[in-house]
Amino acid sequence: MKDMKQLHVMALVCLAAAFFSCSGKKSEANQTAEQSAKTNVLPEWALGGFVRPEGVNPIIQPRPESKFNCPMRKELVGWEESDTFNPAATLKGDTICVLYRAEDNSAKGIGMRTSRIGLAESTDGITMVRHDKPVMYPAEDNTKEFEWPGGCEDPRVAMTEDGLYVMLYTAWNREVPRLSVATSRDLLTWEKHGPAFAKAYNGRFKDMACKSGSIVTKLVDGKQTIAKVNGKYLMYWGEHMVAAATSDDLINWEPVLDDQNELLGLIYPREKYFDSALTECGPPAVITEDGILLLYNGKNETNEKRDPRFNAGTYSAGQVLFDLQHPYQAIGRLDVPFFRPMADFEKSGQYVDGTVFIEGLVFFKGKWYLYYGCADSMVGVAVYDPQNKADGDILP
Repeated sequence: MKDMKQLHVMALVCLAAAFFSCSGKKSEANQTAEQSAKTNVLPEWALGGFVRPEGVNPIIQPRPESKFNCPMRKELVGWEESDTFNPAATLKGDTICVLYRAEDNSAKGIGMRTSRIGLAESTDGITMVRHDKPVMYPAEDNTKEFEWPGGCEDPRVAMTEDGLYVMLYTAWNREVPRLSVATSRDLLTWEKHGPAFAKAYNGRFKDMACKSGSIVTKLVDGKQTIAKVNGKYLMYWGEHMVAAATSDDLINWEPVLDDQNELLGLIYPREKYFDSALTECGPPAVITEDGILLLYNGKNETNEKRDPRFNAGTYSAGQVLFDLQHPYQAIGRLDVPFFRPMADFEKSGQYVDGTVFIEGLVFFKGKWYLYYGCADSMVGVAVYDPQNKADGDILP
């Protein structure tokens, strides 16, 4: 009888062990499935994933000690005292040059301070040496009516094969934001050419609110340079939709119109997606073997149209692929962001809802360096190595 009891106890122990073993396996399986569901595998045509180098971000932060004798205010100002964000990037020889938006402390509220554009240089893409004075700013010049008092915002920069730098930036007079053009040979001295659309269609779009121009580029001998598409220079632009414009000289641009003689919209915000509120063009677009790849900034709505997986109002980054022969036709688009606010300084700052705002993209020593604004407050960098393809930022 005693032996029977012992056998009974042993059987219960074995049964319990089997149960907990199965429960453990089930739990592990669920965790694996859950993790797999959050994994963000990018399609072959996309660029990335971009990995933030450990322990280096943010790479540019405000510097209250930087002073500049402002020709607009006629006094010494702390031109990068409050926020440094939304950077362009390009190459000068073997050096990455980052042109970032800097705000003084002249007022409170997004868009209410004066913005100027500063320059930082790096030989490794991460460690930045900054210039003490801005290289672009509102002054007593030919663009005064467009830039006073808001200044020069959100640059994108691309380079021609012969070394001419073309900057597309927002001239902000606190009445109408205008996509404007400037050129330079050294990134230090810039010639301002005024609104990009000033002459198109007899000035029809000169006073239209517009911003965010991404000129199409391609890799030539390892350098990212401005390219022509179907015989003309091409840029994607806009924030409420992605539109297009063409040019013969990189200075005067003509928006592409539809058969109703209105702006041709190429892609639009999508309800219940991360880009439900805005689709704002990012860094210069790139011609790849699959087409023309545009990286853009998508803003999530704050109402019932938003993607509930992402915070309301958050800016994350998407990608869209256009047909090279038919550059106004989208043939691929990410349904989830490949890059989104992850670190604390990306999740909140001057822009409290979180932002990774991409504007600078450089091919450097076999890798792609992506420079972005962190919550309208600082600058970060992430790197994509084509030899070590990674996933996009994990999904929430």
